[in-house]
Amino acid sequence: MGKKSKHAAGLAKAANRKIDKSILPAPPPKPEDELGSAKTLEEPTLPGSGFKIIGADGYDDGGVADLSLLIDLEDNVQRRRRGDSEYFQALKADLLPRAIKGPMAKMSRREQKVSLAQLLFSEDDDCEDKGPSEVYVEQVDGEEDAATVKHRADRLAQARAALRLSLLLRESACTSLSLSELCKRTLTYSGKKGAVEALRCADKALEIAGSGFWDGDDIAIEADDEPVIDPKYEKNATTPGLANPTILKLQPIRVSHLCKRSALLQRGNALSAMGKDKEAIETYEQVFPLLEDEPRCARVDWERHSLHVNIGNSHSRGGDYDTASKQYEIAEKLGQEHVEIGNEKDGKGMVACSRRAHAFALRRAGRMDEAKALLRQVLEQQIKDNLEADKKKAEEAVAAAAEAAKKAEEDKEKS
Repeated sequence: MGKKSKHAAGLAKAANRKIDKSILPAPPPKPEDELGSAKTLEEPTLPGSGFKIIGADGYDDGGVADLSLLIDLEDNVQRRRRGDSEYFQALKADLLPRAIKGPMAKMSRREQKVSLAQLLFSEDDDCEDKGPSEVYVEQVDGEEDAATVKHRADRLAQARAALRLSLLLRESACTSLSLSELCKRTLTYSGKKGAVEALRCADKALEIAGSGFWDGDDIAIEADDEPVIDPKYEKNATTPGLANPTILKLQPIRVSHLCKRSALLQRGNALSAMGKDKEAIETYEQVFPLLEDEPRCARVDWERHSLHVNIGNSHSRGGDYDTASKQYEIAEKLGQEHVEIGNEKDGKGMVACSRRAHAFALRRAGRMDEAKALLRQVLEQQIKDNLEADKKKAEEAVAAAAEAAKKAEEDKEKS
C-alpha cells in the first residue's frame, strides 16, 4: 500500500488506473479445455467436402484453432499468469511486453501479434515453399537468378524479424516456430552450406518446446544476420519450456506438441542436407506419436505424407530401396484415400509427389523403365487435371457472363 495522493492530478491518475470489472470479458477457458484444431467441426467452414475428416464424422477447421493457440491474440496465457485485474491494468498502462522502438512502436501488443502471424505464416503467390508439402529437396544449385536469390533472402530476413518480435513479445511458441522457419528458410537460401546453422535453429526450437528451460540470449543470437556462436558461451537457461509443468498450468500441452512437430520435421530436413540420413530418419519418426490422435484430414495427412516421403528419400540415399519403396507406397495410399473419399485436389497432389519421389529413387537404383513408367503416370494425370481445370474455368466464365447479362437485362427493364 502506497501513500494516497493529495493532489488532483494524482487522484485522477489513480482513478484512471482502476478497472471496471463489470465490463471485463469472460475469463479465459482452462488450458485443458483448449483443444485447438484437434476438435473437429460439425459443418465445413467453406462449401464442399475439402475439409472432410476421413474415417470419422465432422470437418477440419483448416488449422485456424491451432493458429489461435500459437499466436494467442486474446493473451490468455498472460491473463492466467497475472490474473485479469492485474492484466487489464497493465494493458491500460501499456506495461505488457511489446516492441517500443522502430516501425512497430506505435502498434498495440495485439497489432504486433497480428504482424508476427503475417511474418510467420503468410505466403506470396510466387513463394517457392508455398503449399502444404514439407518434402525436403535441395533447392540451391548455383544457377539461381538474382530475383530468386533476393526473394529467398527476403524470406530469411522475415523469419529473423519474426524471431526478434517473438522475443520482445515474450511469446515462447512463436519463438520456437520462428526458429523452425529459420531452419527451413536457411536451407532454401544457403542449401547444404547452411545445414549446420539450420540444424542449430531446429535444436533450439525443440529446446523451447521441451520440458526444461531455455536461455533467451542464446536464442536471440539466431536473429542476427550473421550469427556468431561463442564456443565458450555459458547458458543461463531460466525460461521454462512449453512442456514445463509451470507452463502447462497456463497453456495446453498441444502448443508444445505443435511446435515439436514443426521443429522435428525441419530438423530432419537439416540432417538430410548434411547427409546424416540415419539421424534424419530417427528424427522424422519422432513426429508420428504426436500425430496419432490427429484427425485424418488433408492438412494433417500432408504432414504424414511429407514424413513418409522424407523417410523414403533417406533410405533411398542409403541404398535401401525396398524400405524406401514401402514408405512411398504408404505416402501414395494416403493421397489415394483422399482422392476417393476426402479432399480430391490434395489427394492428387500427394499421389503425384510420392510417385515423383519413388521414380527418382528407382532411377537411383538403376531401374530406369519403372522410373519412366511412374513419371509418365504423373505427367498424364497432370495433363488430365489441367484440361479439367481449364474446362471448369471456361464453364464458370460462361455462367458468370450469363448472370451478368441477365442482371443487365433486369436493370434495363426496371429503368
